[in-house]
Amino acid sequence: MSEAVDSAAVLPPASLAVGVGASRGAPVEEVLGLVRETLRAAGLSPLGVAELVTVDTKADEPGLVAAAAALGVPLRTYPAGVLARIEVPGPSGAPLAAVGTPSVAEAAALAAGGELLVTKRKSAPRGRAPMVTCAVARRDPRGRAGVAPVAPDGPAGPDRCVEAGAGRIVVLPDFGDGAEPPRRPASRPDDDGAHPHTTAAMHTPTESPDATGAGTHDLRHHGDAEVRGRDRDLTDLAVNVRAGTPPAWLRERITASLGALAAYPDGRAARAAVAARHGVPVERVLLTAGAAEAFVLIARALPASRPVVVHPQFTEPEAALRAAGHPVGRVLLRAGDGFRLDPSAVPEDADLVVVGNPTNPTSVLHPAAVLERLARPGRTLVVDEAFMDAVPGERETLCGRTDVPGLVVLRSLTKTWGLAGLRIGYVLAAPETVRALEEAQPLWPVSSPALTAAEACMEPRALAEAADAAERIAVDRAHLVAGLMEFTEVRVMEPAEAPFVLVRLDRAAEVRERLRLLGFAARRGDTFPGLGPDWLRLAVRDRATTNRFLQAFDQALQTLGAAVR
Repeated sequence: MSEAVDSAAVLPPASLAVGVGASRGAPVEEVLGLVRETLRAAGLSPLGVAELVTVDTKADEPGLVAAAAALGVPLRTYPAGVLARIEVPGPSGAPLAAVGTPSVAEAAALAAGGELLVTKRKSAPRGRAPMVTCAVARRDPRGRAGVAPVAPDGPAGPDRCVEAGAGRIVVLPDFGDGAEPPRRPASRPDDDGAHPHTTAAMHTPTESPDATGAGTHDLRHHGDAEVRGRDRDLTDLAVNVRAGTPPAWLRERITASLGALAAYPDGRAARAAVAARHGVPVERVLLTAGAAEAFVLIARALPASRPVVVHPQFTEPEAALRAAGHPVGRVLLRAGDGFRLDPSAVPEDADLVVVGNPTNPTSVLHPAAVLERLARPGRTLVVDEAFMDAVPGERETLCGRTDVPGLVVLRSLTKTWGLAGLRIGYVLAAPETVRALEEAQPLWPVSSPALTAAEACMEPRALAEAADAAERIAVDRAHLVAGLMEFTEVRVMEPAEAPFVLVRLDRAAEVRERLRLLGFAARRGDTFPGLGPDWLRLAVRDRATTNRFLQAFDQALQTLGAAVR
């Protein structure tokens, strides 16, 4: 075992496991700096790195997560008890006391078997103690299947691996260019037989700064935060509510309902109108105070031992599940795959699955046939169709389907009709599911004005107006996308099917702040699991507004000198 490796040594592509240990709050620059310097000193290329490996209590450490993403590799974790059984050349009392293993970096690097190439190195920041350790091993070329597993109570050495399946990938990096990482093999099986570059990976956070398990993402942040208070004068591209709504006729209907405020709400007429609009019995309809209430009801009333949320998507479903005490698994879709869902990425034992269609913020419209493949007896399949009425013809909708087991479809009237302040939405599901959700609701959950709005929005006149609006949105979206694609600094996720588009660019946070100074509010993307700080979501507006925005966008990029990706 040596401190350095002959620079002429030939290693199989992506054969290196880099073990990393980090103190809480270790910056990504320090993690990457140590890893890259360690590899350079040993004559090893970063392109040979297959994965970063650490202890499971560091699964959501932002510096480690970001470093794995920057290197284009997965971050794999092992329990401290597993790593503690691996013999290491450089044991230390500090990590043993802190996390239960004498060297996180060396044990993690050796966890997949193989040979330790570089023993533990420490970062050397100026003026303070090092926060990061790193070690490098060449993984056993046979993979975990070819190495004898460690007995539960036996020792582990450099040429033996830990128990099969003990480690798990907790972060699947997004390479962002629609392809596999440059110069990496297109199909390279990972240690446990999984493929790190498949469509998605399960992510189950093990710790979080706010103790919610939400990791580094603010699940309660929404676009309206960009335009509150003094920011109301900004041109709003952060909130996905259709501009110029509610229309005058709908405001008049709502206003007329105010004369009946002394009476308790009666939702029977509105419920019947929703049922008729979708061709289902009224027993399959539940009216809610917006889709957000429906997520809370689902989390509280429906049984689920292993719920899974498909991300990136609207964060309220996961927030509601966590608030109700559920441990939530994540399936992270990749930009390289267009954020499209492969149903096989969802674990078989998931008994509640939540997916958006079209998805906020990616603007992806999943085929109904793909979503149907997620359904099975014993599983609740929740499909959030809050933006489906903005899709011309509402193609790919599952509303009205009664043949899909466990299907729960959510709709909102907020976006198309400008009723965010009124709170009205509905659930379509099997009668027994509707009853369970209804029992969890408080009395009179939907106000009389909201019920009036719901009934009005189901009328033929309203449906025709919504259909026309969807067609106009498609035209306006195409204009926005065409304008954005003129910028070499920007990557637009296509095809976009919702009333918003997702874009990626360097220094997005700075661009967003510059846009605010120029009078425009854009939605930050880093609060969505699966996205990072270089993403923005932009609402579709009319052509004139879009032209003004594109001019401001160009000015923001020029002012900041944003680098070409």
